Amino acid sequence: MAMTAQAIDGPRQPPAGGGAPEQLVILLHGLGADGDDLIALAPYFARVLPGAYFVAPHAPEPCDMAPVGYQWFAISDFGPAGRLAGVQGAAPVLDAFIDRELARHGLAEDQLVLVGFSQGTMMALHVALRRQREVAGILGYSGLLAGPELLADEARVRPPILLVHGDGDDLLPVQHLFEAVDGLGRAGMTAEWHVSQGAGHTIAQDGLELGMAFLARVLA
Repeated sequence: MAMTAQAIDGPRQPPAGGGAPEQLVILLHGLGADGDDLIALAPYFARVLPGAYFVAPHAPEPCDMAPVGYQWFAISDFGPAGRLAGVQGAAPVLDAFIDRELARHGLAEDQLVLVGFSQGTMMALHVALRRQREVAGILGYSGLLAGPELLADEARVRPPILLVHGDGDDLLPVQHLFEAVDGLGRAGMTAEWHVSQGAGHTIAQDGLELGMAFLARVLA
């Protein structure tokens, strides 16, 4: 069942350099976390994007598997069909948030990057590839691509993509990275990717630095 496009919000960090935002970075957290988790990336990314505005919305549902935190969708059925239904159900909420934030700052899609972690990566890939206008880039950590078989028909844009995953991830094994790259490729898209050696379900230092370089490049 599709979610109503309820208003979500979360912690924010204005441009480190002061002044009006020149770019927008939306940070999408994983299952059982919240916006406070990913806004912690903003000071790092701001080193290469002093003109960027950062916002990390809390996902729309309380996490049903933990006493705290939020989820974009429940993972009681985490098979391919359940994951696809989950991202499809939450997509209108994220789409509406993106529209509101771009309007709030007077920015366009080519000044926007989506950064996701885990379930947030799933949401970033699903939503950004189906929007009417192309975002500047998608940076996804420790995630997967839901519904790859639909992408060739449903994708409207082909933005730059960087996917990073730890080979020690026992929550979402690194195989999901290769499946995502393959699924994107079959839909006519290329994605850069990197495996962080020995890293679990987290963002390792090398992944953080590659992400910084990617954001600096696509938002240059």
